[in-house]
Amino acid sequence: MTAIPQGRMRRAVALTATCALVVLGTVAFTGCDEEDPDAGTNGVGKLAPDKIQSKTRAAADSVAAVHLSGTVVTSGHTYKLDMRLKQDGGIGSVTAEGATFQLLRVGEQLYLKADAEFWSHEDGAAGGKGSDKAAAGKLDGKYVKVPQADPAYKKFSGFTDKDLLLDGLLTLHGKLATEGHHEQSGTRTIRITGDKGSGGTLDVSLVGKPYPLRLVRGGGAGTLGFSEWGMDFTVKKPPADETVDYGKQLPTS
Repeated sequence: MTAIPQGRMRRAVALTATCALVVLGTVAFTGCDEEDPDAGTNGVGKLAPDKIQSKTRAAADSVAAVHLSGTVVTSGHTYKLDMRLKQDGGIGSVTAEGATFQLLRVGEQLYLKADAEFWSHEDGAAGGKGSDKAAAGKLDGKYVKVPQADPAYKKFSGFTDKDLLLDGLLTLHGKLATEGHHEQSGTRTIRITGDKGSGGTLDVSLVGKPYPLRLVRGGGAGTLGFSEWGMDFTVKKPPADETVDYGKQLPTS
């Protein structure tokens, strides 16, 4: 058997050791990445919960549009929302007590579109009377202009106001804490809570800007999802032949 020169042997051993270190180093770095839930994120997951809340509110305020969907419970009533909101208006649908209606706001003007059954029962207006049913029939499928002095304007316009709605929603109550890393619709999130969840929970995106993605309101007051941040859309007044204007007061008020 031919003996291997000592110099060549030493070089072979050194090369093997170097390769092993490279492999081990790769495994070590990969392992660190897998163990660090904030690796490759926007970094907000490493912040204190109050800083996360501040960052996500700033991100929400920084863009003009958002798509909001889910439920809101207020004053004992549950509203199912599917709204697209922007600075100068909003459009979408609201379902309450089994009835669904459309809301459209262009600037300060609010329009409500619903079927005849909605108008027959809104605030108990119809009462089964023939004249009321006839009035409801005229409103069926029309965009009804809601006067700003009418109680319905205050009741529904808030669902179309991005700043007003988000200001009221994106504040958790009580002592803030983080509750681990999660995922919403394929996007990695960090979750923050108020009073261990009784004051609400909020999932904040760890990808790109730290937008709020999912809110569970405290006290069982509803759950909302947020998407399409910054995606603009058009709001415009409906055609005149599809609009009904009752002047200073709706017929149901």
